[in-house]
Amino acid sequence: MKVTILLLEKLSLFELACAVELFALPREDISDWYQTKIVSLSNSTFEGLCSSHFTCEHVNQLEPCDLLVIPSFPVEAQTIDDTIRQEILKHFNAGGRIISFCSGSFLLAALGLLDNREATTHWRYSDEFRARFPGVIYREDILYTYDGVIGCSAGSAAGIDLGIEVIRQDYGHKIANSVARRLVLPAHRSGGQAQFVEKPLETAKSVLSNTLDWAVLNLTPQLSIADIAAKANMTRRTFDRQFIKHYKITPLHWLMQRKLDVAKTLLESTQHPIEHIAEQSGFESAVTLRHNFKKYLSISPREYRGRFKR
Repeated sequence: MKVTILLLEKLSLFELACAVELFALPREDISDWYQTKIVSLSNSTFEGLCSSHFTCEHVNQLEPCDLLVIPSFPVEAQTIDDTIRQEILKHFNAGGRIISFCSGSFLLAALGLLDNREATTHWRYSDEFRARFPGVIYREDILYTYDGVIGCSAGSAAGIDLGIEVIRQDYGHKIANSVARRLVLPAHRSGGQAQFVEKPLETAKSVLSNTLDWAVLNLTPQLSIADIAAKANMTRRTFDRQFIKHYKITPLHWLMQRKLDVAKTLLESTQHPIEHIAEQSGFESAVTLRHNFKKYLSISPREYRGRFKR
């Protein structure tokens, strides 16, 4: 798959570095890895912080590619260059995917690509984003949105979370985990932006974290939220309240996501029958596994295995 990282107006070194690390770093252990290039439709040289400069290829039009990455875009920009507008829309209309990091969502929204889609941006710009683009379904307390065609990240570092999700959909759970480990990051961070806006209660969060590690290692159809709360030495009510406060999702939703993660890994890495995978991942039956795959992933376990098993 071909990836193009497009630089626009102002250079944001961290966002660019995230895109390069995710999609351009050679990975000899992975066959058919992305072929990535960095281009600009406006300049060949950009000024960075601390008197730094960055030089890339200046092109008049975008070559066909599978994925277009917008590392950043000035929030204050009110107009879009005609060439940039035409080339991005041409890429999208040809079936290409687009993801943006942080303020890059302002460009996608200004082009109309986010109308009636879920999108997000950095919490500092949320009020301005919603005021300028009322046609966008804005999601506030999440790290990223990605529907398989267009994606936005809530902030600079959340661009890595978005990139890992793109890699997971392109190459499967195992490869995404491998890339995340190389970045010394979890393959998926639960919760949303609110955990970064206010300082969390580290002591309580540590207790929860240890308990959740135990829960992941003890997934069974019988494991309940009450069992997990008891392991944390909390009442069910206190556990629910602390969990939602720190992770911004309910314990039941978290538990379901962990079961699905285990099931996805087994589907990708083994030939076990669906009934066995359901039991190993903590579902009551294969019927329950299929139901929740359809509900949360919009795909059947069999289809998922066919798409991602390597």
